[in-house]
Amino acid sequence: MILQQLQNYLRTHCSSSLEELTQHFGSDADALRGMLAQLIRKGRVRKVASKQCGGCHSCAPESLERYEWANFDS
Repeated sequence: MILQQLQNYLRTHCSSSLEELTQHFGSDADALRGMLAQLIRKGRVRKVASKQCGGCHSCAPESLERYEWANFDS
């Protein structure tokens, strides 16, 4: 997967959890975080503050980690 594919996915879907991205791209969460960090530095993506669930700790952290497209001009 290349950075452009990730960027296009977020541009199309506007928002996604890290878990959704790992499933869609079949990629490791840490690898995606590195690519997302590049897009964040470029101002194209932003990390959304995640809502904490009820505290049962049964949710995968990747399901609560969300990113959204931030560069609405393109």
